Amino acid sequence: MKLPVTFEEKMGGLLGDEMDAYLACYEEPRYYGLRVNTGKISVEEFQKLCPFEITPIPWIENGFYYDGERLSPAKHPYYFAGLYYLQEPSAMTPANRLPIEPGDKVLDVCAAPGGKATEIGARLKGEGLLVANDISSSRAKGLLKNIEVFGIGNVAVLCEEPGKLETYFPEYFDKILIDAPCSGEGMFRKDKKMVKAWEEHGPEYFSNIQRNIILQAARMLKKGGMLLYSTCTFDTRENEQIIEGLRKEYPEFRILDIRPYEGFCSGIAQAAMPPDEELKKTVRIFPHKMKGEGHYLALLRKGDAPPKSCLEKEPGPKGKTGQKLPKEAAAFFKDISWEMDDGRLELRGERLYYMPTGVSDVRGIRFLRTGLLLGELKKNRFEPSQALAMCLKREDYAYSINLSSEDERVFRYLKGETLDVENVEGFCDKTWQLVCVDGFPLGWGKACGGVLKNKYLPGWRLC
Repeated sequence: MKLPVTFEEKMGGLLGDEMDAYLACYEEPRYYGLRVNTGKISVEEFQKLCPFEITPIPWIENGFYYDGERLSPAKHPYYFAGLYYLQEPSAMTPANRLPIEPGDKVLDVCAAPGGKATEIGARLKGEGLLVANDISSSRAKGLLKNIEVFGIGNVAVLCEEPGKLETYFPEYFDKILIDAPCSGEGMFRKDKKMVKAWEEHGPEYFSNIQRNIILQAARMLKKGGMLLYSTCTFDTRENEQIIEGLRKEYPEFRILDIRPYEGFCSGIAQAAMPPDEELKKTVRIFPHKMKGEGHYLALLRKGDAPPKSCLEKEPGPKGKTGQKLPKEAAAFFKDISWEMDDGRLELRGERLYYMPTGVSDVRGIRFLRTGLLLGELKKNRFEPSQALAMCLKREDYAYSINLSSEDERVFRYLKGETLDVENVEGFCDKTWQLVCVDGFPLGWGKACGGVLKNKYLPGWRLC
């Protein structure tokens, strides 16, 4: 692979005697990875269920390699059931190394397409709040889909500049992840087009953007909260110098140790002037050291953690909430085993939402979704949403159709076709049916006369 001369010279200065090994990795094939959605299935259960060969990624507990030249996991029904997310192995590291606890309020600043946000959402276990933001409206739509496929309902998906967000969320979040836009030097092997992009917009261009984003995020973080900053590039101007700039602006930020792995390399103290030994706590990932691409990570805490006794209780959702279920929806939800808090229901026009606790009022911010869309009221009937189906477990709903992943009707369902299901156990005529594959929900169908009218969301269908 032909690399820019200026890039090679820079990396030679950075790596020294390791430069030959680094260049040699460009002749090796890229690595493909998938990450198990632990919000739906345990790692052990997935390993037993997985129909294709996988190998553990040693520093990611729920990550696995697969042969991307031979296999197509994105075509398997389990992918549509949200059991895993396809992600480059080193890119799994930032969300993995940010300590998330159920109940946290977490912001993913540059979240699309959702690799980090879906992992954060799974680890929240339905408690707390995930705010996933991306400035691009088109990318944010893909982000929303991936979050819904994963069955994450305690979410707000926004489409706004971080500078505007900070006026709405001052010192609001417990945890913030910034996977910052960058020059992409660590992804040259994965995507050769990144080289041309680097030549057009290099480190100097992105460092200005990164500096603004991290300072804005700092003002949205609670005292005692944690911030994880990451890039997929090698340049110190986009990595260590960004962290040093943050600490000069806000000296209360302390760099924390990141849970180690033998392939991790230390950050570069000499990137700061004067050299800062604390920067060695940050992590560099190089493709000649690990089976993945290139990344940089820094974990910081804002001041000291407050004692548990001082942590505030979460308020209920803000805004026009506290409505009772409309009778049409109530008739449907009598067959769902959830215990719903009426105080978290919100009806916007014909759409019914279930809001997370502690969500801020986002009026004035561009957003795609706040809360879980339960469904819509249409001409005296209630139609449950695709998002609701993905949040359910099979046992949560009274009427379900369970098909094997090898049943050709599963693929026909994913393509939007009508199914003959009269002989399927659990079929009940004239009801909404939760369609499952090997016990995991895919979406809805409407039973009528021994056939299933397909209600799988058109934009999600298998092509």
